[in-house]
Amino acid sequence: MGSLTLHKLPVIAFTEENSKPGTETWSKTCRQVISALQEYGCFVAAYDQITQRIHTGVFEALEELFDIPTERKVQNKSAKPLYGYVGQIPLIPLYESMGIDNANTLEGIQSFAKVMWPNGNDGFSEKLLLYTKLAAELEKIVVQMVFEGYGVGQYYESHISSANYLCRVMQYRQPKMQENRMGFVSHTDKSFMSTIHQNQVDGLEIKAKDGEWFGVHDLSPSSLVVMAGDAIMAWSNNRIRSPPHRVTMQGNEARYSLAQFSFIEKSMVQTPQELINDDNPQQYKPFDHLKFLEFYSKEENRRLESAIRTYCGV
Repeated sequence: MGSLTLHKLPVIAFTEENSKPGTETWSKTCRQVISALQEYGCFVAAYDQITQRIHTGVFEALEELFDIPTERKVQNKSAKPLYGYVGQIPLIPLYESMGIDNANTLEGIQSFAKVMWPNGNDGFSEKLLLYTKLAAELEKIVVQMVFEGYGVGQYYESHISSANYLCRVMQYRQPKMQENRMGFVSHTDKSFMSTIHQNQVDGLEIKAKDGEWFGVHDLSPSSLVVMAGDAIMAWSNNRIRSPPHRVTMQGNEARYSLAQFSFIEKSMVQTPQELINDDNPQQYKPFDHLKFLEFYSKEENRRLESAIRTYCGV
């Protein structure tokens, strides 16, 4: 019998009121965010900017996208490691996904849409951009709260100016009768931070510190899961954990989700001096985020206990 600890992700509301730096409600939310990221590595953000209309629109766009022929979807390629098409993998047959680089910009989405639809697809681009811009805004608010909460707010601006957003659009088709229900294997995100938004089909599972797996359920159309990646774990000198997570298909319908990742592309990722002291000696050397992705993209490195520690641990 497993232990009966019932883990549940904290839900933190993000409203106009508590998203303004310097206010009392901002400071209180900072504390909640840091506490959740230290305990679980993730939390559910209730983000009222994502309306029912934006939610519905983006998943209509995804259904239209995944309906196009596979030979066109596989044209989603990138010079950056792990940014392009992933699918047709025997171990995870239910899963298929594509990557949209510079996802919170119209240019980024249009250049992706042109590959999928030779004449572009304005409806798709509009619906997607409404969502990706808001997801990036939420991520920036959370990152600023983390920087300020740890007393290193002075580094926030230069950090954000180095960040680039990759949106991975994902489909997990419904499992056939005897088929394995694994949607995606256990992994940690390689990003600095990620936001995950899904249609109303559950499947995301998180591993708690005590080793227990638990599901994330009943997400509303305005909910996103905000998740710490390996890069922020290194940046925070292990204060924040990058949680292992996986997808197990529950029902009998397809699950669609969008995971938007921030990668630091214009500067090195390094732990601020202020977070290193005698009690917390430095755990990671400064590293190039895309080079870390390249390291992780090699088959033998995907099986490592902790790719980030192997790559740049002290």
